[in-house]
Amino acid sequence: SALYVLPLGLVESSCRSRIFWMKLNKLLLQGKFFQLEIYDPYSGPVLLDEKLASRCGYVLSEDVWGNPVFRASVLGCHVANEADELFSLTVNIKVSSFSSMRAAVIYTYPMYCSYTSWASREIVCEENYMEVSVKTDVPAVSNDYTVAWMSALPETQNVAYQQWQLMFVSPSGRKRITVSDAVKLGYSFNNTLSRVYLRAPYHSNESDVSMVSGVNMNVVTSTSMYRQRWLLLLIDTTVSCPVDGISFTDTTLAWTVPRVIPTLVVQESTFLSKSIVMGVDDQVIVNPEEKNYLLEHNETHIRITIPIGAEGGKLESSISGGVYGIIYSIDLFLEHTWTDAGWQTTKYTVIKSITTPFMPQIPTVINNTVPEERLFNVAFGHFLPDVSLVAIAVGNVPFSLREAQHHGFKIYETPFSNGTKAFILEVSFDDPYVLTEYVNRNETKYTLLVNYTLSVGPEMRLYYHSAEVECVIADIVLPEAVGYCDEENLYLTLPTFGLHHYWDLYLGNKLLNRHTALTNGYLAATNSTHLILQIPLFAGGVIYEEVSFQKIKARFDVALRKVRTMETLQLFSVSCSFNSSAFIICHPDGTIMVSAQMKTVPAIDMSKTKLRDSSCKPREYNEAHAFFKFHVTTCGTSVRFEGDHIIYENEISYEKETLPGQSIPTITRDPDYRLTVLCYYQAKETLVLGAFSSDPATSPPFGSGTMVPRSNTAAYRRVRQALNVVSRVSKDDSFMEFYGPNMAILKQPMEPVFLEVELKDESPSVELYLENCWVARSPDFNSTPKWNITVDGQVVLNVQCTH
Repeated sequence: SALYVLPLGLVESSCRSRIFWMKLNKLLLQGKFFQLEIYDPYSGPVLLDEKLASRCGYVLSEDVWGNPVFRASVLGCHVANEADELFSLTVNIKVSSFSSMRAAVIYTYPMYCSYTSWASREIVCEENYMEVSVKTDVPAVSNDYTVAWMSALPETQNVAYQQWQLMFVSPSGRKRITVSDAVKLGYSFNNTLSRVYLRAPYHSNESDVSMVSGVNMNVVTSTSMYRQRWLLLLIDTTVSCPVDGISFTDTTLAWTVPRVIPTLVVQESTFLSKSIVMGVDDQVIVNPEEKNYLLEHNETHIRITIPIGAEGGKLESSISGGVYGIIYSIDLFLEHTWTDAGWQTTKYTVIKSITTPFMPQIPTVINNTVPEERLFNVAFGHFLPDVSLVAIAVGNVPFSLREAQHHGFKIYETPFSNGTKAFILEVSFDDPYVLTEYVNRNETKYTLLVNYTLSVGPEMRLYYHSAEVECVIADIVLPEAVGYCDEENLYLTLPTFGLHHYWDLYLGNKLLNRHTALTNGYLAATNSTHLILQIPLFAGGVIYEEVSFQKIKARFDVALRKVRTMETLQLFSVSCSFNSSAFIICHPDGTIMVSAQMKTVPAIDMSKTKLRDSSCKPREYNEAHAFFKFHVTTCGTSVRFEGDHIIYENEISYEKETLPGQSIPTITRDPDYRLTVLCYYQAKETLVLGAFSSDPATSPPFGSGTMVPRSNTAAYRRVRQALNVVSRVSKDDSFMEFYGPNMAILKQPMEPVFLEVELKDESPSVELYLENCWVARSPDFNSTPKWNITVDGQVVLNVQCTH
């Protein structure tokens, strides 16, 4: 080791409340190890350790900023004292790059304190010791008085001659020991030119804890005794220091010290406060209110209240149980000077380092997005300066800060006036890691999922926080369709943007795709911007609003629906009137309309044309056309099955005239006229004609009920009244007498119900299969609850059925 010149700025020192106050700069010690030695001019360097510190009046700690702090009483060990006025102490600062302290650099730092304004009694309550100092320059006392004192105080009879002794009074009794024995118990006692002092550790065996005005005080009650010739000194060296008195709210910390301490003030009626001063670190605060500190006192208390985060203290970020929070620390001292009849002047100094408990702080995510800019702007805060952003994940894709900036995210910090900061993240709506969802009619919901990774506090612990920010803007234009017609077709033109991405086109409940278009005979063409749909007049899906003699008003509807929800947003319709001389229209309900054209030579009388049933004549006609309208169950219409189709067939023919009264047919010039009419229907269409419904007020099955004739079904079924089916409820198992329609039927539970379903059709290719029957509480086919009678043709309840 060698001695070196002290680097500039490494050490700051001061004298405050008769205490040497030294602070080391942590920045100049960064990455280094250090030790402090007290240099005694007679015995050399003494290494400072914890046990030595409390007995000798030293404190080694850190300030709230992490700078090493050393404090020493001017009455401490190894301090040079000149007439109780000038005090000096030399400290060796050893700095090494190694924990073993080898190759250490030693800086010698002498400190000097001048202190002349001693009070009669001075008490210092340090972090690790209590110290009382008492003035001893008393006038000489005659031997006669000494003898009288000694006879009055039995404890003094055995006081050793020319030797200080201590007597402690505690709940366990009285204990008189020599100074050398007191040192073994951790005490330090000595006298100077004009004073004696006692230094005591907290919570020793000889101490007691008593509550004063709600504050626990650690008390060492002692008398120091000295006898020499005719002089007997009995000095009260009692000391009492607070051990708690700290309280916290969400926004403040408070430190309370009793104003009057009974063990230190014998005659309370003569007590008078002279001054109360507070300080932070080693600096007196002259105007506490300027820093938002509150110093107040009443008859019982002195209280210092500090706002959490106030100047002079330090806010520090921390993590506890995965939760972000803050801790506030501040180093305070209090000087209270009072007088009383017993002691003239007492100066009472308390030094207190206060740290709040962990205070959770829930970070907030503030959405400052301006939709018109199509840019997410998200602020994440508020954080202290000791928090830094390490990484982010957007849409669960991780990025370092450099990768994020390179990708195109913008990340920066913004400060606030209270010393905190927030992290700003800007992400474009169109970034591939932003989630998009089509919502409502013409809006897009943009969702930014962010996971933040932060480094927190001096320990640089990692903290994770996730956020989800949404923005919905109307940035989608719903397509507008244009419709028109020519002589034989309807046309629909609409923009292709968004089709099959946001929307689909539907014809009824069928998706209008290439297969549907080909099946129905549509022609679809697309260019770079539009879809053009050509629908022939007689193609499937065309709705015939009006059909009359040689005129058809037709409509074609296409629904614009959302892709996933099937919600209809718009209905595009093309409606036109057509002049057509010949057509056949087969309606879903079984109605057939035919416009037949006369193409014979010579011409025939179109009014005399007929269907197979000769009573079925044209509704309208002229010289060249005849218009028929009939149902598939009338006019002699026949039916047959081919594959999955039902084909209804009829024939328009011309009745040739015969001369009346003659038995032999007359040869006429009338030509033959026959026109076959065919209509194709899907055989798998479902037809439901009736259902059995129970009274809603009756909970068991087979209560009262009514027959509800049906001519339609739920919306997803196409109804064809092509077959003549009748359902009835019989009064008994003879099936001879039936209930009328809409008649209430009262039945007891488990009493049979006789149901008949009859197919009135003579075609040999048609058969009746009773698939499902049920009882429900209302005429609605989809109502619940419902009780099945038959399922897939199998009887499951006690109902007798006949087909």
